[in-house]
Amino acid sequence: MEDRHISKAVIARLPRYYRYLGILIENKVERISSGELSRIMKVTASQIRQDLNNFGGFGQQGYGYNVKYLYQEIGRLLGLERTYHMIIIGAGNLGQALANYVKFEKRGFRIIGIFDRDPKLEGKTIRDIPVMMTSDLEEFLSENEVDIAALTLPRSGAEELCPLLVKNGIHGIWNFAHTDLIVPDDVIVENVHLSESLMQLSYRLNEAHMVKEAEKAAIEE
Repeated sequence: MEDRHISKAVIARLPRYYRYLGILIENKVERISSGELSRIMKVTASQIRQDLNNFGGFGQQGYGYNVKYLYQEIGRLLGLERTYHMIIIGAGNLGQALANYVKFEKRGFRIIGIFDRDPKLEGKTIRDIPVMMTSDLEEFLSENEVDIAALTLPRSGAEELCPLLVKNGIHGIWNFAHTDLIVPDDVIVENVHLSESLMQLSYRLNEAHMVKEAEKAAIEE
């Protein structure tokens, strides 16, 4: 693959391709055209071809895509052939939900530690992992190889702990806190702001409502 810049929009679509290809494999589909894949994914065939051409194409004219091969190659691009050691900081409802999501391990994301500040949670077991205190975090990081830290705690806690994570060699942060973290260039942050996603849904619902109201007003005139 050429050394070129891949847009964030293309990267954001890769997991979706991977998910749909996995479903096709489960349904015993061996080959698929960009047109057929576009109808399933509700993405234009042209967009699919453009996206995949960023990485070499993977298809043959008149043949389409080998589903299993494309699935494996996208998994490789996503780094899913590796095992990532992950910790969760924040053992509230969201943190516990993430810890209990068994598909993470199937994708190579192994949770090895869960932390919180609430002493009432200390020692509580979530999927056989005891909750530790954030005061033990630095020692844990020094003794264990951790690739990703998931932050499911309030904004102030995330901002306070972020420098400690960076200092102790964390290069991947999955940030659910309602804040944009300031990190060095070699630290990658993936923000998941749930309220912003919900507001985008609200916008689309409101837009659809306004269209219906306009259509209703036009009929009544």
